[in-house]
Amino acid sequence: MSGGMSGALTMAAERPVRRSRLRDAAADGWVLTLRNMTHLVRSPEEIGVYFSLPVMFVLVFGYVFGSGMQVPGDGGYREFLLPGVFAMTMLYGMGATATAVSLDTGRGVVDRFRSMPVARSALLTGRSAADLLRALLELAVLVGCGLLVGWQWHRGIGNALAALGLVLLLRAAITRTGIWLGLVVRNPDTVGVIVFPLAFPLTALSNVFVAPELMPGWLGAVAEWNPLSATVAAVRELFGNPGHAGTSWAAEHALPLAVAWPLLLIAVFAPLALHRYRSLSR
Repeated sequence: MSGGMSGALTMAAERPVRRSRLRDAAADGWVLTLRNMTHLVRSPEEIGVYFSLPVMFVLVFGYVFGSGMQVPGDGGYREFLLPGVFAMTMLYGMGATATAVSLDTGRGVVDRFRSMPVARSALLTGRSAADLLRALLELAVLVGCGLLVGWQWHRGIGNALAALGLVLLLRAAITRTGIWLGLVVRNPDTVGVIVFPLAFPLTALSNVFVAPELMPGWLGAVAEWNPLSATVAAVRELFGNPGHAGTSWAAEHALPLAVAWPLLLIAVFAPLALHRYRSLSR
């Protein structure tokens, strides 16, 4: 009896300590989020590059190549294209994440944070939160650009918000991957060389620009099982845009795959990034 009471008292005493640690970790994470956003604001050239690239894709592919593209279902090519550009922009955000983390690691910033009374998780949560805020700004720009070129959603604001939520979930997974890559590769120039060969095949072998059913059989199967394709197909379906038709299992279950693929990437790369961060000074 006394042992049970002692255990209960110990657990009760530990709760405030745990809550205090959680509050401190959240506060540290928020400070580093503000730090990362401040760096972004002070780099207008970076904002210009990363925000103008997806807009250029919309204009070039939508107007220059759009007239020659076939779109399954009802609707124009620009309505087919925009959901793909949303997801593609999230994927290419991995480069900015990995480069920023690599710079901090190479310059010793990470080591200085580790020597300070800062929560170990703060650097990772601060970077993740800053990238999420950046992704929201990118989506706002893309949605505005899409509306200007004639894109729209057709299934209500609830489905539209769910679609944007899937896009942000993909960005969360890409962010964890980029953090791990930036911690592993400490040279920002090398990071830039690595990211493009990773991101370009995922974009090319997907349904971003062309529907998989219009590809050769084996290539279409590869494209349908691409994690990027799952998000794009699910987003098109939620928006009511053309291009989400298909008879394969992956095409018919795009929505659960659009949730499962990012969660799997987070489950793999978030622990890897945390382990790498903890082992930097060993």
